[in-house]
Amino acid sequence: MSPQSSPLQFIASTILPTTMGNLNVHAYRNEQTGHEPIAITSKNLDVSQPVNVRVHDACFTSEVLGSTKCDCNEQLQFAIQYIHQFEGIILYLHQEGRGIGLANKVAAYALQEKGFDTVEANLALHLPEDARCYEDAAAMLQHLNVSSIQLLTNNPRKIEKLKELGINVVKRIPIQPSFTTHNRSYLQTKVERMGHMINITNPMDQDID
Repeated sequence: MSPQSSPLQFIASTILPTTMGNLNVHAYRNEQTGHEPIAITSKNLDVSQPVNVRVHDACFTSEVLGSTKCDCNEQLQFAIQYIHQFEGIILYLHQEGRGIGLANKVAAYALQEKGFDTVEANLALHLPEDARCYEDAAAMLQHLNVSSIQLLTNNPRKIEKLKELGINVVKRIPIQPSFTTHNRSYLQTKVERMGHMINITNPMDQDID
C-alpha cells in the first residue's frame, strides 16, 4: 500500500507540556486497523532539508511498567532528547512486540524464561519474528511534507521497509543502548539473528541486579 492510498486520517494537533519540555503532538487514525499513531515534532521543523526521524513502536512493558528486558524505552527517551536538541520527528506506532501484540508478547516472554531467544519464541508461537509494517509512518511523513529523512535506528529492516514505501532515507543515526543483566541476551540476539547495528564488542554497561 502506498502512502497515497493509506486509510490514515489526520485528527488534531496540540502542544503537550511534559517533564522533558513541550512536545507538539499530531494525532492520526487508521480507519481500517483502528490504530491511532501520533507524530511528535520539534518546535522548528525545516522540511526543506533531511529531517531527523525516529519511527518508534510502542512498548507497554518498558515504557509503562519499566521493564528492563529490552531497550525500547531507552531508545524513545534518546529520540525525544535528540529532537529537542537537533529538531525532528518521532512517529509513534502501536505495534507492540514487533507487531505481534501485547498478549502474544507476554507469551513470548514466558517462552524466553524457558530458554528461547526472542526470535525462537515468536516462531514457537507460530508468529513472524517481525510483523511490523510502516504504511502509517510513510503517510504521516507525507502529511507533514517530509520528503527525505535521517533515520534514528539500529534496524536495517526498518530502513529497507521505509525505502520500499518511497521514503528517501539519506542517513542512519545510531542509538547505542546500555547493556544490562536483563537485556544483554536480547540485544545480542537482535545483532546476531536480525542484523541490528549495535556495538556489542564495547557496549555501555549499566548492570542492574
